Amino acid sequence: MTGPDTTTLTPPMRTIDGKYEVVRELSRSGNVTLYEVNAAAGALRRVAWFTVGSQADRQGFHAYRTALRAIAPAGLTDVVARPGAYYAVWQPVAGIPLTDVVTQPQKQEETVEAVQALAAALANHGFALADADVVLDGQVPQVAYLRPAPQGRSLADITALNAPTLAALAGGRVRRKKRERAPGAWLSFVPGLLFLGGAGWLGAQAAQVYLNPPVRTVAAVTGKDARTAAQTLTQAGFRVEYAYGDNANAAVGAVLRQEPAGDTTLPIGRQIVLTVNKPPLMSVPRVEDQTVDQARSLLRDSGLRLGKVVRVDGTLSSTPEGRIVAQVPAQGSSTERGQPVQVMVSTGVQGKETWIADLSGMTFEQARDHARAAGLVITTYTREPSDGPQNLVLRQDPAPFVRVTVGSPVRLVISSARYTPPNTPAGSLPLPPAYVPPLPAVPDEGQGTGDTSSSGAATPATSETTPSGTGTSATPQEIPPLPQTGLGDNSAQTPDALTARQVDFRYDFPADLPEGSYSVVVQDADGERQVLPATEAARLAGQRAQTPVEVRGNAVFIVRQGTAEYARVAAQ
Repeated sequence: MTGPDTTTLTPPMRTIDGKYEVVRELSRSGNVTLYEVNAAAGALRRVAWFTVGSQADRQGFHAYRTALRAIAPAGLTDVVARPGAYYAVWQPVAGIPLTDVVTQPQKQEETVEAVQALAAALANHGFALADADVVLDGQVPQVAYLRPAPQGRSLADITALNAPTLAALAGGRVRRKKRERAPGAWLSFVPGLLFLGGAGWLGAQAAQVYLNPPVRTVAAVTGKDARTAAQTLTQAGFRVEYAYGDNANAAVGAVLRQEPAGDTTLPIGRQIVLTVNKPPLMSVPRVEDQTVDQARSLLRDSGLRLGKVVRVDGTLSSTPEGRIVAQVPAQGSSTERGQPVQVMVSTGVQGKETWIADLSGMTFEQARDHARAAGLVITTYTREPSDGPQNLVLRQDPAPFVRVTVGSPVRLVISSARYTPPNTPAGSLPLPPAYVPPLPAVPDEGQGTGDTSSSGAATPATSETTPSGTGTSATPQEIPPLPQTGLGDNSAQTPDALTARQVDFRYDFPADLPEGSYSVVVQDADGERQVLPATEAARLAGQRAQTPVEVRGNAVFIVRQGTAEYARVAAQ
């Protein structure tokens, strides 16, 4: 659904999130595209797809989702928020559009009051009536669709947007609600006069408080813990609603921003939205069998950090000294960004001998597991061209069944393809010029094939005449040499050019890296192998990938997005 130029789903497309078949595009506004889709059993739905390519886009979607939860529109069926998929699903709602009700010459009082209440609820979340498709089912207004509102609207802006609709709704004749009076209710009128004076005074005071509530200054809580910030605001008389954002430079649970901003004066009872830092969960990588420095680097690249390091005896697990025996949380566990990963590091195997089986014919992964079970470590391996299957062990050192000290290094020779296609297109080859033989020598008039001396005796012809009788022959110098192609084919390189060398792979992923999974491979004389495993774009955006890699012959690094090539980096 994504490509090198985008961050989320963009047309042309066929399905959304693997569940909704796209029928057509209805509209596009800002980073929101509205599609008509087929849902289950062929039911037509509308999907509002949010293109989330920045932190501001993500915060805007979460504010939109908060408003949907508070208003509970009748047309809303689902809201999805996860990396690479931010959208809301809407269904049709039967009823009379509000635009038609406004033009009617007579309205019901219940309808006017219900629409006014809906306008107030929308305004509390930064929306106006014009942002919603409102239909009336009887006297009850329902929201069939809600468009995302621009950020930064003030209450005065929303009031101005609602004024034409509310004025037209209240215009004309308004039929009052019928109020039934119980039999004998008139008898309560006389006793009620006794309380009329006091009730009138109390009512006036209540109306004064309702229409003119006290105002207070909103405390600035940005950067504080969300629980502490909410407590401060509620104690001041305000209501608090949470939205969620993601900021790598802020603590988890801290307030990233607040709406309205701090030091704003508001009547008590108003709602304040706090955007809390809640990054998506990270997958814990495997750091077992690595050194502490290697684990620290890998965890940092994964958005985590190295926690407590515990030293344990590696004899039982046959783990060499300095290698990680176990980790907490385990590989593949989900945790929040920036959280620590505790590791247990081997202090070595105590004075023990071991041996290793015959690894020939095993894959590299199988050989590594056998070596670890024996308490040994595969430190180096080289590749050798072979006609057999690839990535199999051809030879090993130490030899099979030789007793060695636990923790000793193991060196392997691994099979690779005999022929590797060129890394770059050859292009057009220069062709040698056509060979043109020299013209035969022409004898003087009156002379034969032999030259006649002044004495009249014929001089014998030279013994170097050509067999074809042309009178000449082509010397080796007249044959043009073959051209040098200079294609960089590994098969034509000198032995020195194929000697293993170490290059430094370095690539800066852009900050606006499109959503998806990215991996890095290297192609050289030994074939193709992985440098960086598949990693989500959220963990790579704005980061630098740098590592030394051993290559032979011509080498090129390829950055892939899924299975498609995203970038190509020449080996330095």
